Parts: sequence; structure tokens; C-alpha cells
Amino acid sequence: EGLSQVSDTIDQTRYEQLPASNYETSEAKAPRKGEFVQSLARGLTVLGSFSGQRQQMTLSEVAREADVPRAVARRFLRTLVSLDYVRTNGRLFYLTPKVLNFGSAYLAGLRLPEIAQPHVSELAAQAHEAASLGVLDRDEVVYVLRVPGQRIVTIAISVGTRLPAYATSIGQVLLASLAPNELNEYLSRVEFKPLGRRTVATPQDLRRRLAQVREAGHALTHNELEDGILSLAVPILDLHGNAIAAISIGSNELRTNPERLRSEKLPHVAAAAARISADWRASNRHEIS
Repeated sequence: EGLSQVSDTIDQTRYEQLPASNYETSEAKAPRKGEFVQSLARGLTVLGSFSGQRQQMTLSEVAREADVPRAVARRFLRTLVSLDYVRTNGRLFYLTPKVLNFGSAYLAGLRLPEIAQPHVSELAAQAHEAASLGVLDRDEVVYVLRVPGQRIVTIAISVGTRLPAYATSIGQVLLASLAPNELNEYLSRVEFKPLGRRTVATPQDLRRRLAQVREAGHALTHNELEDGILSLAVPILDLHGNAIAAISIGSNELRTNPERLRSEKLPHVAAAAARISADWRASNRHEIS
């Protein structure tokens, strides 16, 4: 049962793997001696310090978020301004639309959102809730497709949003599919933060949770990413039973509770995952032929 039970709803035909770095080992990612460019790494850290919660920052704030000296942050910000990735009004720095070039290049090569779009939209209409598709990028979930629901959920999620994997239903089903060594590596570096009153707090807590997810074949989070928020996710599996993505719906505890969400919505989410997988398979077969 569990994840294998979900897999049984999908014909066992080879899927084209998503370009997912989470399947690589740390050794495979480690650069050879002399190949690591520290200045590039720092520049990308400065660029990545901006987020939905930190859209505009002062020089001091950027330096603090990127964990670099002010002088270093200033040089990189000025470089990014000259390349039109960042703009400033003299005190605050903020990103420009040009940074979308990076994300659009990735999404253009990722056909899964296009294939999943009608099914995620149908799920959102059936469940009357927001529906999402996400993949695992090292320690975070990246949302590659989002269809808003008819009801308001306080968390603002859009394509490109990144959230801690341990605190999301999508993240938990993807973590549950990792090989033991990959999960050990994740747990050795992740920093647990109390985002909601029931956020998993330790590696032991998460291991127990992931064992439950494997057995159940889905993940249901409640008050973990944010108080009052529930989320239910089902994995999309490849031929070997690895989760390459996951589909989820989100709700509010004022409208439902974990038992109702599971009994009323899980069949819809699982069916949508199976339909996406079937279309993904058919698309790959067409390309091979």
C-alpha cells in the first residue's frame, strides 16, 4: 500500500525524468579543486537574498541576508544594477523583471506544468480550493504551477515560490521518496524553524512523519507552514516509484479539518495525479516514436 499503492494507479511505463538536482549526491555536485568561483557564488547569494517577503532592501539588509560584508554586498549590487538585474532609488535595492529570464528558461524546458495545467485546473474546480504542482530543489519546494481556488488562503503562493520542504505537504511526499542516503544528507543540513504551531521540529520528528507518508501514500499538513492552514499532497511517481513531482490542494481550518479534507478531497487529488502521469507518459511515447 502507501506510495506503491499510488504507483499502481499509473501504468508502469518509463517517464522522462524532470531535471531535478535533488537526485544527485553531494559528491556529484562538489566542484573539483580550482573550479569553484567564490565571487560568482557570493553574487548569486546576493541576488537570491531578495524574496517575496524581502522585495526591497537597504545595503545593510542585503549584506545581512546574504551573510556577506557590506563592502562585498555593495560591489555585487552595483554590478547587478549595471546589468539591469537590480535597481535602486538611492537607498533601497529591488529586482527588475530581467531576473525572470532565469526562471523562464527553466520553465520553458519543463513540459510537466503544461501537461498538468488542465488537470490542476480541474482539481481546483472540483475541490473549490487552490491547487498546486511542485518539485523538490535540494531543501525547498519550488512551485511550478498554481491555480487559485474560489476561497481565500492566507499564504501567497505563485509560480516560483520556494518553501521549506519539511513544512509543506508537497515537500513531505517528495522527501518521503528520497533514497536513505539522500534523506540523511538533507537532515544533516536542514535547519528547522517554527513556522506554525505544529511544524516538525527535529530530524527524528520528520523521519517519523515521512514513514507515515510512505505508508499512507499522501501527506497532510495542518498548522505546519502557517497556523490555520491545511494542505494535502499526492506524489507523481516514475517507473521506479520515485516522486518526481507532487500535486496538492490547500485549505483553511475554518472550512474543514484534517479528517474531512482527507475523506472528501483525497480521491480528487489522487485521480488528478494519475491523470497527469498518464498524459506525461503519452507525451513521452509520442516523442520516442
